[in-house]
Amino acid sequence: MRALLLIVLGLAVGAMGATFAFSALRQGTPYHRGVMAVMQHHVGVLRNSLRSQQCDGPATAARLARLTSAAADIEEAFPSMDKGFYDAARQLDTALAGATKAAPATCAALTVALKPVSDACQSCHQNFR
Repeated sequence: MRALLLIVLGLAVGAMGATFAFSALRQGTPYHRGVMAVMQHHVGVLRNSLRSQQCDGPATAARLARLTSAAADIEEAFPSMDKGFYDAARQLDTALAGATKAAPATCAALTVALKPVSDACQSCHQNFR
C-alpha cells in the first residue's frame, strides 16, 4: 500500500512538472512582442507630441530614427511568416524612410509624415494579427 501511494504521488508530481515545462516551452521567446512594444512606444510618443502640439524637429527626427531601427528587426522577430507579412514590413520601412526624409519640424508636417506609417501599421495588423 505504501509503495502504491508513493508511485501515485510520484506520477502526480511528474505530471505537474511536465505541465510546467511544456507551458514554458510553448510560450517561446517574447522577442516579437518586445519589438512591437518598442515600436508602439515610439509611435505613442510621436502621437502625444501631436496632441500636445509640441513637435520639436530634432526630437521628432530622433524618435523616427528609433522607430526605424526597431522596425528593422521585424523580419528577425517574426521568422516564420509568409511573404505577404514581409511585404507589409517593407511597406512600413518605406513609409518610415519617407517620414524620416521629410524631416517634419512642425506638427502639421508630422501629421502628414505619420499618415503612411500609421496606414502601414494598421494594414499589417488587420491582415496578420
